[in-house]
Amino acid sequence: MADPVHVVTDHGGSLGRADALFPGAPKPWVDLSTGINPHSYPLFDLPATAFSRLPEESRARELAALAAEIYGAPRVMNIAPAPGTQILLPLVMALVQPGRAKVLSPTYAEHRRAAALVGHDVSEVTECGELFDADLAVVVNPNNPDGRVTSRADLLQLARHMARKGGLLVVDEAFMDVGPRSESVAGASDRPGLVVLRSFGKFFGLAGVRLGFALAAVPTAARLSAQLGPWAVSGPTLEYGLRALADGEWQARMRQRLANEAGRLDALLTYHGIPVAGGTSLFRFVRLPDAASLYEVLGRSGILVRSFSHTPNSLRLGLPANDAEFARLNQALAKWRPSS
Repeated sequence: MADPVHVVTDHGGSLGRADALFPGAPKPWVDLSTGINPHSYPLFDLPATAFSRLPEESRARELAALAAEIYGAPRVMNIAPAPGTQILLPLVMALVQPGRAKVLSPTYAEHRRAAALVGHDVSEVTECGELFDADLAVVVNPNNPDGRVTSRADLLQLARHMARKGGLLVVDEAFMDVGPRSESVAGASDRPGLVVLRSFGKFFGLAGVRLGFALAAVPTAARLSAQLGPWAVSGPTLEYGLRALADGEWQARMRQRLANEAGRLDALLTYHGIPVAGGTSLFRFVRLPDAASLYEVLGRSGILVRSFSHTPNSLRLGLPANDAEFARLNQALAKWRPSS
């Protein structure tokens, strides 16, 4: 049997798995199983040199400087760009010697797996106060899948505690682009005992571009960058990151659009008797006793949502991309009948 630490759990977005689960479902799939923006940043033509030449170091520095400005990092040297935050996870978890790691849960499964991969004894806790006796503490803020927000004040208190004892707090702000930015700790990322992760692909709807950032004290950011090595971010990714991060007008319009569409999705779910328990404007979280039957009805209708083995009474739904997908979701929800 494979070691579970080395097995990547399904995270949504797998239409191959959906086909296997629901072979007779109508196509195309309406994939609501991820928290990725269905309205991606506009594609544009790239210079041929983005593909034919190694990425220029000057462009990488320009991207880091822009990310520092957008995310509020104290200095550009506090930023380590990477080909997605996923590749950063084991590197960040290894910044402290193997010990007790605690993850505020339920949340994204890869944090636990990455910590275990580098030798930590990992457990999951449900309250922020339970993280204080860990050597490595992990918080996703806003949380995936329920949208829970941990206050900036609580996180900074925990970071100070971790720094005093040589531990580390990792705060994954993958969804902070659509979260309460006043609760972000990115601006405090130069402090010891704290690493902040930011994701590009979710808000900009370009997950395949693979771009993410670690924000940390200068020595830590430099160590991570050294481990990633030269040319860590590809030429095409650099161009998309530079264009999209600089486009503040698009970002403002998109935040409003996502908020409106999340409200529309809430109204549709409520109309069909499904209470919304949380989420962000990129995904909604529902909790109900008949979650498994709702998942089945939607799946047989060609609509893939995210289920969770650890909380079988919960589902996460991403945003439909257009009116046609909203209509298909409405039709599918009309088929569902909760048990009495």
